[in-house]
Amino acid sequence: MAGQPDSFRPGQTVARRNHRGPHVSWAQATTVVSDDERGLVLWLPVGADFDFRVRPDGRMLRTGTIEDFGAAPLIRGSWRHNNVLMWHPPGQAHSVWWFFHDGQFSYWYINLESPFTRGPDCIASVDHHLDVIVRPDRSWEWKDERDLAEVIGVPGFWTADEAERIRAEGRRVAAIAGSAAFPFDGTWCDFRPPPHWPTPRLP
Repeated sequence: MAGQPDSFRPGQTVARRNHRGPHVSWAQATTVVSDDERGLVLWLPVGADFDFRVRPDGRMLRTGTIEDFGAAPLIRGSWRHNNVLMWHPPGQAHSVWWFFHDGQFSYWYINLESPFTRGPDCIASVDHHLDVIVRPDRSWEWKDERDLAEVIGVPGFWTADEAERIRAEGRRVAAIAGSAAFPFDGTWCDFRPPPHWPTPRLP
């Protein structure tokens, strides 16, 4: 929270890491917008460092066993296509992303994930595979349902009951979107980063 030792400073570079068991499966270099009682807001611009695990054919490793993630090399790439603003509400099993294309807001993205934990210059969470896309008119649809289904019952992932709780969280936040309540009320849809911010790099 604001004023506490573990708060991040606006403009600070923070690595946003996703874990599969003991392994970092991917990491995004982001810039802190704000960090207060409402949550942590991060900026992920096109060109920011983006580390990810790759399959033997060079494609990003998205699903697999914990052992698959441990064996796959972690390579450095860069974030592409869209600038993204990310809001992480404290203690919640999701984050909300604002996608911007050519400087204009495109849509919201509900990223279902474990509540984040903090390090000195990073946050960490476990992605839950299933996501929700929310259009500007607040209609919504699931994304990556197949990805979630493929890991139900796989050691290190989720049981059927846990998968249903993940879906329930998605439905809960989608209902907030449908009511046009915060954060789907237009907040941050006109966000522009300070022009002096450099493109964030991972340490």
